[in-house]
Amino acid sequence: MKRGKRFFEKDNLFIYVGTAIFFVLAIALGIIMFMLSRTTSKLGKESGQVVQESQTGENAESVSTEIGKSVQEQEKKEEIKNEENISNQTASNNTSNTNLTNDANNSEKNKNTTSSVKTTNAEKPSNSIKNGVNQVDEPDTKSENNNSNANVQNNVVETKKEITFVKPTEGDIICEYAKDNLIYSETLKEWITNTAIDIKADKTSVIKASADGIVKSIVNDPRYGLTVIIEHDEGYETVYANLLTAEFVVVGEEVAQGQTIGTAGNTASFESSMECHLHFELIKDGEYLDPAIYLK
Repeated sequence: MKRGKRFFEKDNLFIYVGTAIFFVLAIALGIIMFMLSRTTSKLGKESGQVVQESQTGENAESVSTEIGKSVQEQEKKEEIKNEENISNQTASNNTSNTNLTNDANNSEKNKNTTSSVKTTNAEKPSNSIKNGVNQVDEPDTKSENNNSNANVQNNVVETKKEITFVKPTEGDIICEYAKDNLIYSETLKEWITNTAIDIKADKTSVIKASADGIVKSIVNDPRYGLTVIIEHDEGYETVYANLLTAEFVVVGEEVAQGQTIGTAGNTASFESSMECHLHFELIKDGEYLDPAIYLK
């Protein structure tokens, strides 16, 4: 009996142990299943978030792409509008230019038509006169034209006066013109040329303009002394140097032939050893001439 109880006690022990192991395994399996389900749910959520994020990125990219396309389309539309406006303006300008050209051509045509009408009207009376009336001999106009031209030429010759020069002061020529020859200067003690004539005069002698002209300058030259220059027609100039005074005229004044312009002196340094005289020069277009040849 004791051995039978022990056997049943052993069997019960196995049952209890097996039951306990089963429950432990069941609990462990439940825990494992619970953990797996939670892990799966987390993974599902994370994958859903990733999918949503990727979808959001794709949507953003598509939106930006659509915005870029719309901006490009708008720019293209504006460019097309600008090109159309430019072409319209060019066409309008061409049209206006064409209109102006047509107007100018029409005006020229009208002028030509008017001139032709005038010419026709002017010719008609002459034809009628020739047909209805005896022809009249035409006057000899060639001889009249020749006579009128000759008269005009004669008048031109008469109005063109030659310039005459008179002696600016009474006195003898004490030093002649020597542009191409050498003369001895007592003042400089050397041989020099002379582009003027020196006319003897007293210090109270009056110096007069040799011809009509305009006073160009009045200067106190260190070599020529007090000097007056008068401009004349046809490029002539007269120079009056070695003066004592020149207070009778001013620069720019018109002077007549024989008008007083100053008094003789001895202010020319390069002729200081000479007696009182007028240093008189005649120039034409920048070239010196012999005054004695032109004085009358």
